[in-house]
Amino acid sequence: MSNKKSELHLFEGYGLEWEYMIVDAISLDVRPVADELFKSVTGDFDSEYINNKFAWSNELVNHVVEIKTNGPRSNVKNLASEVHENVREINAELEAFGARLMPTAMHPWMNPFKETKLWPHEFSEIYQLYNKIFDCKGHGWSNLQSLHINLPFQGDAEFAKLHAAIRLVLPILPAIAASSPFIEGHKTGYFDSRLEAYRQNQARIPSLTGKVIPERVFSRADYQAVIFDPILQDIKSYDTDHILDRHFLNSRGAIARFDRNAIEIRLLDIQECPRADVAVFVAVTSVLKLMILERWADFSTQKEFSEDELLPILLQTIHDGEFAVIKHPAYLRAFGLEKDEATAAELWQHLFEVFKPALFDHHVEDLKHILEQGSLSTRMLKHVGKVDRSGLYNLYDRLTDCLSNNTLL
Repeated sequence: MSNKKSELHLFEGYGLEWEYMIVDAISLDVRPVADELFKSVTGDFDSEYINNKFAWSNELVNHVVEIKTNGPRSNVKNLASEVHENVREINAELEAFGARLMPTAMHPWMNPFKETKLWPHEFSEIYQLYNKIFDCKGHGWSNLQSLHINLPFQGDAEFAKLHAAIRLVLPILPAIAASSPFIEGHKTGYFDSRLEAYRQNQARIPSLTGKVIPERVFSRADYQAVIFDPILQDIKSYDTDHILDRHFLNSRGAIARFDRNAIEIRLLDIQECPRADVAVFVAVTSVLKLMILERWADFSTQKEFSEDELLPILLQTIHDGEFAVIKHPAYLRAFGLEKDEATAAELWQHLFEVFKPALFDHHVEDLKHILEQGSLSTRMLKHVGKVDRSGLYNLYDRLTDCLSNNTLL
């Protein structure tokens, strides 16, 4: 989604961003050649390449490339195949460097303290400042790939409804999207190791990430006072040249982008292929639409849940994925599930049965696979066999083929 301020109303368009790591085509070790990729298509070390309906852009580290919609999209029926075509084009360019794209949210054996190389060209002063403040060589900075969803709004009334709904959905996102059960060659015990690293990567300045679940703010003025003002105050002594923007500093699981009238959801691990990513995106937006229509809980009820109340649910799904047991009857009722407790998998299955009739058949098929076979982390743990270098290599070689062929694991 471009930085131009959107004039779209709720759900009139969508902006999506896919992050992929670049790895050696044979060894699957990370390869910091994103700048060479851009030079091969633009003739220079540019930070962005416009490819019709999509744009390719750099990230903080030089082994990651982002594919994003070039402006908001209203029709997502063929989105997965269009993104896959961009994956194919990038892989074709990377062949010259003996490299290819790898999916999932974290590299399984990368040592970020030895292998991290920051993007060295345009905007590098911003990345260098982040590195100076936070030391960006940890997993929470240089080894995490995600799918970002940007949803538009117009004015405070639409922002309030969208923000209230998103806050409630955030805690169960790892249950459908976790794809990071391994770090540095071992199983971490977390289904979503990316989020476990992400939520701690800016602990030096706690106001930047907050409690991951955004505070209960439902107007632009309140957002400025409660979230942006503390961020700007706390960063002041580090950012003496005033080069960091409050929108980028805000690292909550969903961030308000008033510079483009959108809320960006950041808690989704990237999947094994665009088909799976788009299926997850469709599931999330379908639930949000029903919540804004007050299908299960009215707006005032949705606003009542505090970040302190929602964070423990998120921590459970980060650790246990879809197997997390949610023992919060009021939260379950907010989604129309009349139970004292339920697993996150049961909750998603309940939601799926409600929104399924409105979906395209191919999205239904892919979501059924995810809900029946489990999150990608669950499937990865089933397929890996022995968790050693050989087992992980075979698994991620297969996942890289899933990305190349746009097939689900």
